[in-house]
Amino acid sequence: MMLLEDEGDPGEHAVDPGAQGSSGGFVPSNGQDDEYPDQDTVPIREAFSLVKQIVATGSWPTDARWVVDR
Repeated sequence: MMLLEDEGDPGEHAVDPGAQGSSGGFVPSNGQDDEYPDQDTVPIREAFSLVKQIVATGSWPTDARWVVDR
C-alpha cells in the first residue's frame, strides 16, 4: 500500500518488518512484472484497514508501520 503526493513522488509505503521471502506484484497493462520483498508489503486486509483509516483521518494509524521513500 503506497501513498503518493503527486505524479513522480516516491511516496511512502506500509511494511511488515517480520515478513520473509518475496512475492510477485500486480502486472499493469504495460507488462511491468515486479517482485517485492514481503517485508515491503502488507496483507490485503491490513491494506484495506490502513486505507480506511487514512481516508477517514488523513493520517496513518498510530500502530501502523511504514517507510517514507522521499
